[in-house]
Amino acid sequence: MLSKNKIKLISSLSQKKFRDETGLFVAEGTKLVLDLATVFHCSVLIATPDWIKNNPVLKADELIEASENEIAKISNQKSPQGVFAVFVKPGYGPNYAELPGKLSLALDDVQDPGNLGTIIRIADWFGISDIFCSEHSADAFNTKTVQATMGALARVRVHTVNLVEFLQSLDGKLPVFGTFMNGENMYEKALSQHGIIVMGNEGNGISAEIEQLVTEKLLIPNYPAGQITSESLNVGVATALVCGEFRRRG
Repeated sequence: MLSKNKIKLISSLSQKKFRDETGLFVAEGTKLVLDLATVFHCSVLIATPDWIKNNPVLKADELIEASENEIAKISNQKSPQGVFAVFVKPGYGPNYAELPGKLSLALDDVQDPGNLGTIIRIADWFGISDIFCSEHSADAFNTKTVQATMGALARVRVHTVNLVEFLQSLDGKLPVFGTFMNGENMYEKALSQHGIIVMGNEGNGISAEIEQLVTEKLLIPNYPAGQITSESLNVGVATALVCGEFRRRG
């Protein structure tokens, strides 16, 4: 049975302040919980007796049997799947020595949790293992973000950094790509299979401060050329197009 204190803890984890203080985050749904459990330590597992019986391999510090009605009360989903987990946030930090020779993403104030979750999922699909988020980007462990990753958070490391200092620290050792309206057509430009791809804020794109550190400006062209189309692309869609083109060249 769920205690009031446990419900209070779970409720508090909807706020970044308490996720940071406790070092915990939540996830729900069978696939997501099982995927995350392969990487993250499970502090509390709340599940129906049937779910526990069907998934005996998942271990947790605390196991709470609950009814479907109890889980529905703490769930953020329209159709709860009978399992809710509290995980310990990872303790990994960025390993800058690994960056040469690989492709990574950097996000300049991407603020929508759903967009961030989608980008993490895209990175996972295209074999990108590290994302560097500016300090004003959405939190990767926001409940909406976690759910939107569909388990990709288990395979993609997300780091919150001072993005200006991070890009400056590269000191020209890696190309830094970014998308701009005045960039070169990415389908015609030579692309490397290593470097940093910067994606910008939903409304403002890449900031002027970060633009100064971009060494390769790319354009995602609309079609047909010269025809009036949508003003811009969703940042998740844009990320998929850019990553797909880089990988196609590989």
